[in-house]
Amino acid sequence: QAGFKFLTLTIQTHPILGIWCCIKSRLFSSASSRIHIYGRYSQEPIKTFSRFKDTAYCATFRQDGKLLVAGSEDGGIQPFDISGRTPLRRFEGHTKAVHVVDFTADKYHVVFGADDYTVKLWDIPNSKEILTFKEHSDYARCGCASKLNSDLFITGSYDHTVKMFDARTNKSVLSVEHGQPVESVLLFPSGGLLVSAGGRYVKVWDMLKGGQLLVSLKNHHKTVTCLCLSSSGQRKVKVYSTASYKVVHSFDYAALILSLALSHQDETIVVGMTNGILSKDSLPRRRRPAKKYLELYDRDLKHFWISKTLDRVLEHLSEVTVSIIKELNRRGDLANALVGQNEKEISHALNILIRNLSQPRFAPVLINVAEIIIDIYLPVIGQSPVVDKKFLVLQGLVEKEIDYQKELLETLGMMDMLFATMRRKESTSMLEHTSDGFLEKKKIES
Repeated sequence: QAGFKFLTLTIQTHPILGIWCCIKSRLFSSASSRIHIYGRYSQEPIKTFSRFKDTAYCATFRQDGKLLVAGSEDGGIQPFDISGRTPLRRFEGHTKAVHVVDFTADKYHVVFGADDYTVKLWDIPNSKEILTFKEHSDYARCGCASKLNSDLFITGSYDHTVKMFDARTNKSVLSVEHGQPVESVLLFPSGGLLVSAGGRYVKVWDMLKGGQLLVSLKNHHKTVTCLCLSSSGQRKVKVYSTASYKVVHSFDYAALILSLALSHQDETIVVGMTNGILSKDSLPRRRRPAKKYLELYDRDLKHFWISKTLDRVLEHLSEVTVSIIKELNRRGDLANALVGQNEKEISHALNILIRNLSQPRFAPVLINVAEIIIDIYLPVIGQSPVVDKKFLVLQGLVEKEIDYQKELLETLGMMDMLFATMRRKESTSMLEHTSDGFLEKKKIES
């Protein structure tokens, strides 16, 4: 992705089971029975916690970055002071592996979820288990606590459900069905939206509307295992086609976008950003792909199959096919294409003229075609009753069109007279007496 730089840290000998970041730009990861902490720019661990009896699956920093709590395969939970390496104490409450750990908003309580189907709330200063929730029917593999309310936290389970618990009610207050084993959940900072991932789906839920599903995304080919929310925004402008609702253009910017506008000719896009910069970019013109049916005309013209081209044009008359007739006329091949037509072919051509000659968008081209047909086939008129009848119908249509045009010209002349009269009335002259007794002509224009 443009704008991101990739830095390779130390390669671990075991699978990396989790990665987390704290507010002080520290990065830490769990691999086997160790948790490594990296600095912002370091490629080697600056500290390692290894006081685990078995695999460490999860960990989290407290909001101030001074305390780390981790859960492991044996069901134990251990808090660590970042300045030391020895766990401060050990909580024994789960009988199976702990995969969920997160601090609540008050910084003094921690939420744990484990493979024993339970979710527990612990008091850190007193090393005391406060609540236990047993509403999941399968492994509790993910969860997070609200950063606005210290009593609310969310867990996701392999029983396909995501549940919101309230410490004040001792039970879940909301439950949504993801439809797949839930691998990760994410709560927006505002607390209004919840994101769940499981299977190939990522789903967004509106918590303020009782867990209403807003959107279901399916852009992955395998199971989605983790989620993370960017706090800096996308800093992108995407242009969608209203025909297919697909992205046709994409622009990247250096800051968050607050406003944008597009020129009337769709040539320029202007963007205003939070850093005070007004950016103007040219919108690239997309070349329209050639239509498949144009390939046939192009092939015929390249091989100089002018009669075949004209026959194909007359099968379906449109703006495109009319342009082909114009091209034949420009090349001087239109008359050659019309020569040698049999009774059926010339009748078909005359039918096309009869149906479309009165249409203003086709009339200029078809009148030229009609003149060429009359010049070519005038000597043979009277030999075919079918063709003769078509010519008579065409003659009547042309005479009718001429009368119609005459009426239009007469109407246009009358309208010109009315407009001229209105202009004379709007610009009238009046005589006024001046103070010295002379008449002065004063023109008043509205």
